[in-house]
Amino acid sequence: MLTALTRVAFLLALSTVALAQTATKPAFEPSVGQEGKDVVWVPTPQVLVDKMLDMARLTKDDIHYDLGSGDGRTVITAAKRGARAVGIEYNPDMVELSKANARAAGVTERAQFMKADLFETDFSKATVVTMFLLPDINLKLRPKLLTMKPGTRVVSNTFTMGDWEPDAKASVEPCESSWCNVLFWIVPARVAGQWKLPQGELTLKQHYQMLSGTFRAGGKSLAVDGKVTGDAIAFKAGGKEYHGRMNGRQLELTK
Repeated sequence: MLTALTRVAFLLALSTVALAQTATKPAFEPSVGQEGKDVVWVPTPQVLVDKMLDMARLTKDDIHYDLGSGDGRTVITAAKRGARAVGIEYNPDMVELSKANARAAGVTERAQFMKADLFETDFSKATVVTMFLLPDINLKLRPKLLTMKPGTRVVSNTFTMGDWEPDAKASVEPCESSWCNVLFWIVPARVAGQWKLPQGELTLKQHYQMLSGTFRAGGKSLAVDGKVTGDAIAFKAGGKEYHGRMNGRQLELTK
């Protein structure tokens, strides 16, 4: 039978062993190309992170979501700019690493990280969405992105959205990486249909942000060529330029 002193010594020995094991356990370090649920991990160069957020015109009033947030650098950069930023990451080790990086950067009040599947996560409140995913993943996300509030800004490192052409493109130089291009979209309002307006009857066909159709005014039927940017539209018909905006479910021409 163990005496009280023996039991104390035994417990102290166990504690010492546990502490030693904890102390010798190596800290998690991500490696480029490590396997993930949907993609392997490759970090976005910081210069490209900055360019992505610049193109998104990110401000302190934005709610930013980074899909597949990796080591958290994009979220942390957004938080440093004053935005409320959330990272969605499936790998729990990467989530903990991101939290540690956010603490080191002093942005824990504005930077949040979730261990979650990006296909099962609600990010509909975002005003800015960033990603560095493969084209097939982008395509799977595209329907969800297109249902977001018109004007939501979407930015991708390098990879496309299929036939949804970007509103803008940019590259960064110098760039010590193969990933040096930024693609930028603005979620368009749904404006397709027939609209009876004081200026005439407008019939719009919509392919993402691009518009075509006809405008009947003054007894003439004119071909339409235009674009929708968020909830604002602009088109040309008969050599004249028109501008308008979706006001709820009603399209209004302002000039």
